[in-house]
Amino acid sequence: MKIIDKYILKQFIQIILFGLLAFILLFIIIDLFEKLDDFIDKDVPKIIILKYYFVSLPEITRLILPVSVLLAGLFTIGNMVNHNELTALKAGGLNIYRFMAPFVVFSFLLSLFAIYFGGFVVPNANKEKIFIEQTYMKKGVVSAGNNVYFQDAEFRIVTISFYDTRNNQANRVSIQEFDSTDVTKMTLRIDAHRMKYDAKNNQWILLNGVRRRFVDSLEFLADFDTLKMANLNFSPQDVIKKQTKPEEMTIPELADYAAEQVRTGNNPTRIEIEYYSRFAFAFSSFVIILFGLPIAVGKKRGGIAIQFGINLLIAFSYLVLMKLAQSFGKNGVFDPLLTAWGANAVFFTIAIINLYRIRK
Repeated sequence: MKIIDKYILKQFIQIILFGLLAFILLFIIIDLFEKLDDFIDKDVPKIIILKYYFVSLPEITRLILPVSVLLAGLFTIGNMVNHNELTALKAGGLNIYRFMAPFVVFSFLLSLFAIYFGGFVVPNANKEKIFIEQTYMKKGVVSAGNNVYFQDAEFRIVTISFYDTRNNQANRVSIQEFDSTDVTKMTLRIDAHRMKYDAKNNQWILLNGVRRRFVDSLEFLADFDTLKMANLNFSPQDVIKKQTKPEEMTIPELADYAAEQVRTGNNPTRIEIEYYSRFAFAFSSFVIILFGLPIAVGKKRGGIAIQFGINLLIAFSYLVLMKLAQSFGKNGVFDPLLTAWGANAVFFTIAIINLYRIRK
């Protein structure tokens, strides 16, 4: 690595860290003022409030990292332009693409790290954050395990009034099956007081219930004390997972959940968009710095206000385009893959065109 690369990277990384710190503090202050009434009303202990914002740091960092990278790139190049350092480097024979290489390479490596960070670290932190919101602030849920309702197969629906995670036992269970040729006709309904999981035989056992079978206009009813059902496709872990929000899921968990949605006949679009977005948003730092570099290099002079304004304009445009693509994608207009990567594709294309224009 040449001296000039070390010099550029040192400034670039320092400003990234400064931007992250500034944006994190700003975000926490604004959020604290917004949630202060909730903390006071619910009498949340101070140590829990500190823990809440500590576990919020990964998600905040993930969201503001692309803006911080762009800000660092524009400020670093802008500072070099204002001090005629870029002019001196060009006069010394340094190719403009070689000058931008440290920014691009570091941003690419940072994006690779962001895949792991956003796909594993952030979801685990979000689990703790949501737990605090549910336990201390009473936000977002009823009691954990209450009113579980899901589609187990294409023509089977399962309803659980309460699920006991300690004993892997469901209470007040209803299983309904429908005719494959006419989904408005119910062919079977089973209601039970309890349902336990037999891990040895990988099957559910229903206790104290009623089984109703419907054939044409006839109903056949039978009480039972014990009923073994080996054809149910879910496990205790699946029941718990169904209460998990997408932001709490890691990348493999999202992939499994999307596959499960397909298997049960549900629309997996929203989950697939979330899955692909974990990768696409991770690479936003790389794409957005590639987009911003030609603009910064092509400028002659500019103060801090101009650099900051350009940063906000680019970041705002990127976020607006990304949100528009997601809106269309969730409504089925765009393919989930195109929805997640659409903003990156547009900005990357424009970046390549701008890079070609400044080749001299």
